[in-house]
Amino acid sequence: MMIRVKLALVCLLFCSYTASQAKVTLPAFFSSNMVLQQKAQINMKGKANPGDLVMLACSWDEKKYAQRADKAGNFKLKIKTPAYGGPYIMVLSAAGKAIKFDNVLIGDVWLCSGQSNMEMPLAGWGKVANYESEIAAANYPNIRLLQVNHTTANFPTDDVSVQNGGWNVCSPASVPEFSSTAYFFAREVYKQTGIPIGLIHSSWGGTVAEAWTSAKTISQFTDFKTSLAQVQQTNGEEDYLKQITAWNEALRFHDKGFRSGRAIWAGKDIADAGWKEMTLPAFFDAKESPGFDGVVWFKKKIEIPQNWKGNELTLSLGTIDDNDITFFDGEEIGRTEGYDRERKYQVSKEMVSPGEHFITVRVFDGGGGGGIYGEAANFYMECAGEKVSLNGTWRCKIAVDFKDLKPMPQANSGANRPTVLYNAMIHPFITFAIKGVIWYQGEANASRASQYETLFPALIQDWRTQFKNPELPFYFAQLAGYGRGEGDEASWPMLRNAQLKTLALPYTGMAVTIDIGEEGDIHPKNKQDVGKRLALIALAKTYHKPVDYSGPVYQTMVRQKNELILTFGFDKGIQAKSGGLDGFFVAGDDDVFYPAKALIKNGGVHLHSDKVAEPVKARYSWSNYPRGNLTNSSGLPASPFAARIR
Repeated sequence: MMIRVKLALVCLLFCSYTASQAKVTLPAFFSSNMVLQQKAQINMKGKANPGDLVMLACSWDEKKYAQRADKAGNFKLKIKTPAYGGPYIMVLSAAGKAIKFDNVLIGDVWLCSGQSNMEMPLAGWGKVANYESEIAAANYPNIRLLQVNHTTANFPTDDVSVQNGGWNVCSPASVPEFSSTAYFFAREVYKQTGIPIGLIHSSWGGTVAEAWTSAKTISQFTDFKTSLAQVQQTNGEEDYLKQITAWNEALRFHDKGFRSGRAIWAGKDIADAGWKEMTLPAFFDAKESPGFDGVVWFKKKIEIPQNWKGNELTLSLGTIDDNDITFFDGEEIGRTEGYDRERKYQVSKEMVSPGEHFITVRVFDGGGGGGIYGEAANFYMECAGEKVSLNGTWRCKIAVDFKDLKPMPQANSGANRPTVLYNAMIHPFITFAIKGVIWYQGEANASRASQYETLFPALIQDWRTQFKNPELPFYFAQLAGYGRGEGDEASWPMLRNAQLKTLALPYTGMAVTIDIGEEGDIHPKNKQDVGKRLALIALAKTYHKPVDYSGPVYQTMVRQKNELILTFGFDKGIQAKSGGLDGFFVAGDDDVFYPAKALIKNGGVHLHSDKVAEPVKARYSWSNYPRGNLTNSSGLPASPFAARIR
């Protein structure tokens, strides 16, 4: 009865004002269908006409919140929320006009950020495992989605750009282009707790951690002094244009595929000498050259049948990372920028004749995974109602290795500059109460793993300072298995080790995903387990549920004669997932690592190698795409690590 009375009071207040748009502006994260953090103070900041009395009524209590806008038109209402529940109605009014917020829930709000593996949608360019059935089953009206647009800012802003008018109810219509990791996280938490979940998804593929960090924190790193100064200067555009023009000229000069401005590698008569065979679709740096960034040309000979003559031909090249120029018989037929855009190009009917032809694709990879990848089903040519797959053997050749060029200049409008994503995509939310953060990032910083050891913890502490919550839960996904390279040739194990060390910070948790990666795809399709493993951490550490949330975590190591004895946290039921223990290596002072024989004794792992008389170092799953199998009674994998006797 009391709820109906409160609802009637709010509706009466709403109806007493005109239904036209109020002369009040609010951040875009205040909308119908939103989730407000339970048992919290919500700061509703906005603008109205100077001197206007701004009032708010909420159907969950009998209080009326009011404040008069100051001389600049600013106001801030401090709202107290109850325990989770809803739906509720809120009405904000000023100057005889009102804004009504319908279908509002009180629950827990999680901020979801990082790079492309957090951004990866259920459908779209992502297409997670079983995405069609997952989307069809995504009827969760108590999960709400807020999608932040990609935006940069050189200085902190309170404005934020969002999609679809604000918050959306989770449904098969709203979820396909939303973060799959975030959705699967929320689904598991909601199923286990019944608490409404709001997801603020604010991520950007291919971005570095320093871009998500505030100026106050990043200024403490001497490595970023110059680039931060460039971000904060106001007259650097002219200098950048000169720098990028010179860099592109150098790139063109070094590109062996061009001569005097002509794409000589796209011609029909180009010889095969020096070209390697490669099976596509796949990432070039995963299959052929680990860690490569630069320009690679791909080509394929095709045979056009007689009945295609005089018809327009469609080439579907799936997804390319990052940019491409595509040629048919040496003639450019299209170019596209962006790793997340599918390529479809048209070949005019005048060029379609029976016989032998060549498709050539120049791929520019600026960082991270690169090549022609994506779903095999999206890699084909189509003409006259017939579709022929382009999967299989292509030829490829490196035209430019960026190691031979000066670093690419960064524009004062690009995403990979210190602070610019924090300023535009995180800072607007710092006065909006949240429950915690989930994070999936690190690929773009893998070449600077030692720096990440201090940068990543600094980012976490930075956000806790900004959100004024020193105990803000921050749960992150460790990099999955991907690509080639072992030992000193591998950069991802070092980044994973930096992530592991970050667990020294309180109120953190790490979802180990080493076992669910894909050797040839930097964007593994199993995002269900990534989301669930992050959810297990939250359920255990934030919601205090009795769930197992971690595989074994390395703790200590001692030597007895020629044997290393390792102890682990979360060692209940420590075991090999199947067969004998695999993935361990040992070394002496010479730093030459050999595979170790590993046995579990008394809850610890004992290592030795006949080739190492006095071992002092150990590694586990120390490669880009390892095959370790240590687990415990939870069935979750142990984290990769490197250790030495101190």
